[in-house]
Amino acid sequence: MKLLYFAWVRERIGLAEEDVAPPSDIATVADLVAWLVPRSAGHAAAFADPARLRAAVDQAFVPLDTSIAGAREVAIFPPVTGG
Repeated sequence: MKLLYFAWVRERIGLAEEDVAPPSDIATVADLVAWLVPRSAGHAAAFADPARLRAAVDQAFVPLDTSIAGAREVAIFPPVTGG
């Protein structure tokens, strides 16, 4: 599965993207975020407050409790504002 990171999430992690193979018990975006926290200090900093995160699974905006079963791509980013 390809993970894409945007804005301050990318800056804290230090990567724009990475490929991961989460274990089968990682069922939702929220599970994935929690599983990623111990990967590095940057991951821990980026995901310290999951309520501040938004996600897209295969380019569709989704809530964090969305299943990632069969997903090819998950994007994680801060809330988007316009103006």
